Amino acid sequence: MTATEQLLWPRADGPDDLAAIEQVPLAQRGLPATTHDLLRRAATCWPDRPAVTFLPDAERWQQPSTRTFARLLDDVERAASALRALRVGRQTPVALVSVNCEQMLTALLAAEVAGIAAPINPALRFEHAHPLLRRLNTPVIVAAGPELDPDAWELGRRLAAATPSAVLLALRPTAASGPPPQLEPVHDAFVAWFEKAVEDADAAPAALPPAAAEDLASCLHTGGTTGTPKLAARTHRNEITNAWMVAAATSLDADSSAFAALPLFHTNALVVTVLAALLRGQHVVWAGPLGYRDIPLYGVFWRLVERYRIGAMSAVPTVYAVLGQVPVDADISSLRYPVVGAAPLPPAVTEAFRDRTGLDLCEGYGLTEGTCASARNWPGAIRPGSVGQRMPYQQIRAIEIDETTGRWRFLPDGEIGTLVIRGPNVFAGYLTDSRDGLVADPGEKVRDGWLDTGDRGSVAADGYVTLAGRVKDLIIRGGHNIDPAAIEDVLLDHPAVTAAAAVGRPDPHAGEVPIAYVQLADGASVTTDELRAWAATRVPEPAAVPKQVEIVDAIPLTIVGKPFKPELRRRAAEDAARDALRGRTDDVHAHLHDGEVVVETSGISERDAHEALSPYSIRWRLR
Repeated sequence: MTATEQLLWPRADGPDDLAAIEQVPLAQRGLPATTHDLLRRAATCWPDRPAVTFLPDAERWQQPSTRTFARLLDDVERAASALRALRVGRQTPVALVSVNCEQMLTALLAAEVAGIAAPINPALRFEHAHPLLRRLNTPVIVAAGPELDPDAWELGRRLAAATPSAVLLALRPTAASGPPPQLEPVHDAFVAWFEKAVEDADAAPAALPPAAAEDLASCLHTGGTTGTPKLAARTHRNEITNAWMVAAATSLDADSSAFAALPLFHTNALVVTVLAALLRGQHVVWAGPLGYRDIPLYGVFWRLVERYRIGAMSAVPTVYAVLGQVPVDADISSLRYPVVGAAPLPPAVTEAFRDRTGLDLCEGYGLTEGTCASARNWPGAIRPGSVGQRMPYQQIRAIEIDETTGRWRFLPDGEIGTLVIRGPNVFAGYLTDSRDGLVADPGEKVRDGWLDTGDRGSVAADGYVTLAGRVKDLIIRGGHNIDPAAIEDVLLDHPAVTAAAAVGRPDPHAGEVPIAYVQLADGASVTTDELRAWAATRVPEPAAVPKQVEIVDAIPLTIVGKPFKPELRRRAAEDAARDALRGRTDDVHAHLHDGEVVVETSGISERDAHEALSPYSIRWRLR
């Protein structure tokens, strides 16, 4: 390893290396400044090495499409030139409304090279996606074409029809064969196939105005906590430095690959399996458009690991819960770094995956406003109950917020409080409405460089972080953030409902599922099934449909009259535990401890309680 490589890649084998890494200022590490610089570096260092392999779908896993680093750079630069020809400037967001495919990756990276990438969940309903597009103030939409995802294509068409002077580009499936179908016109919009627009563009990479490290690279929508999801704006510096932090801790050999199946509108996919892999020159194998929702994938997964020597993967707990039940039918000795995050990790999932593979899941922690990752466990040095050690060049502290003055007080090591993060990964802010172009404003989310995560936890002296519940009310279903306000607003529109509150109920498969409590007007007559059906046709996306709606006499309130969500989460956890223990014991009680739900039960053995409750991400104990 040359001196330059040693500076870029310091020893990072475990938690004891953190102090030595931080002795060298990050600015001296020699990181690329922008996504474009990163792509050029990869193409120069490893021109003929496989960069990305896309599977058309799980059933055709032996018919992949592979591109080298040099080919990937060429494709992205050509696509960036095409976007420039369509009036995408440095401050122009490009809305990307698509499931994963080979062209989606090209379009995403090209958007960062030419302007700003703004991927949008293609499962959102039009009335929730359209406000995001208005705030982005962009006429350029890249959407999954009719062959790839008919529903996403219809959403893209509706968005284009509602956007003045819109440009709508359609993506084809990976390894599509034959000529594409004719695209129907959309009012005054310019409609074309993405690949045709790229072919027609003058490929002149040198003409692409270079971005600066502080320019915006992406705007990703968050789960939000009130109303329309917020658009979190991140700079090239945010993305590159956070990707380096991830890559520095992934000490895999040059022949190892990574597996990717999370959607590209999610920050984990962008930072961990795109940018971090580009820094390391690592081959990434991508699942088909359904990702981990492609059921046949699990039947061939271990053979994929063997064929591509997959060393690292990133998924949510529900994925590992399934893999823990799949017999290993191949050599998976290359797999060393199975990373899990985005949702609470039930103990039973960890145990089943370890029993099946001999590997410990490496839990991590992060959020979109922190670009992606802020803490992770180390293979071989897992600290049970912790989401891992803070990443280099990031600071994580716990604070206490004075409810009267709003002042922060930093807490000693090990004390529980609200977690705050400071570092080069802290985002530029949320996009705000402005006639002067894009404006990113962190508002009260960032104070003196410290990002308020909205999560509660503690930080040990050696930087290990332990979570202790959420201050914010997001429901996390299978790693997907759901804004409870989106459910509550829909239920409040029902003429019989006077109050509504949605929370997550622990679930052995999805981690959490949304449920809702409602209070009815005097004399109102409506059933829970009718209320659930009402919500099902109006919430922003299918994942937000409440699994159940419960009518209550009164919703518990705080002293200032807001719904007291911790009490509702306690009820939900108690009900879930009671269902799990049905037939074993009826003695179940849950209480709140420092904002966290603890389930207590008796009249049952430790073994039976563990068997019933360990699939759930709730704390429990016998009494």
